[in-house]
Amino acid sequence: MKRPIRILLQTTIPTTEDDWDIARFSLLKNYLVSLTDDGGNPLLEVTARDREFDAEGNDPVLKNLDRADFDELWLFAVDVGDGITPAECAAISRFRKQGGGLMLTRDHQDLGSSLCNLSGVGTLHYFHSKNLDPDKSRHCNDDTYTTTISWPNYHSGRNGDCQKITPIEPIHDLLQHPDSPAGHIDFLPAHPHEGAVGVPADNAAAQVIAIGHSLLSGRPFNLIVVIDRSQVEAGNWLGRAVAQSTFHHFCDYNWDTRMGCPSFVTEPPGDGMQTEPRALDDLKTYLRNLALWLAPIEG
Repeated sequence: MKRPIRILLQTTIPTTEDDWDIARFSLLKNYLVSLTDDGGNPLLEVTARDREFDAEGNDPVLKNLDRADFDELWLFAVDVGDGITPAECAAISRFRKQGGGLMLTRDHQDLGSSLCNLSGVGTLHYFHSKNLDPDKSRHCNDDTYTTTISWPNYHSGRNGDCQKITPIEPIHDLLQHPDSPAGHIDFLPAHPHEGAVGVPADNAAAQVIAIGHSLLSGRPFNLIVVIDRSQVEAGNWLGRAVAQSTFHHFCDYNWDTRMGCPSFVTEPPGDGMQTEPRALDDLKTYLRNLALWLAPIEG
């Protein structure tokens, strides 16, 4: 029997009940562990955890990621800029150089800006005060409802609603959905103030595969940027990477607002993920595609 793909779901903050800690991603974990192969065997083995600290202030798992028994890291950067230490960044880089897959996501303004410290992939994320979007015309507020949050803050809809995405042709493997009327994924969860991802000028390997549109300004913005694996030396492949504009695409609250949210969330919720018949199916298909696409080459 082929062993399951081993995925680490990890936040960049300690367990904090009134925040976006790993407990807020329970629907994601439950769905991933429910997946099976054609023989009915578990397709994935999932570990979900929050940040912890050793005596040196490092997370003991992230600091040793390259020596751990994982194939993929799905990192939810929910910190305010101090969520990853240099030692952890080095281990994550070594993990990818060994073929490990990375999914890195953040949110508005500077939320999750510690991602900028990750070699080769951190520059796919643009923030308010670190690694700014090179397009200066985007240095302005898009979401004008929540005035305490500054740019980047693209308004793709209410928490709990879905957004219709625009896949870039040719349709990437991550967005394929043969059972969909369109043949590809059309919907992802919405969020009132998404962050910004893009392709830096010095990274020819990166590509945008999906675009969203602001419901307030009508402005398009990048949702997903990917880097395919590449052979760095004989027998050694650099792992694939995905940069996503917001961790709210993965949150319980954005799948179903009845799951609850931290007390600081004040925007009125929606229910489009429940009322649009294709929304949850599209999301789950995307997540399955993501888990399979990020897996290292066997052998």
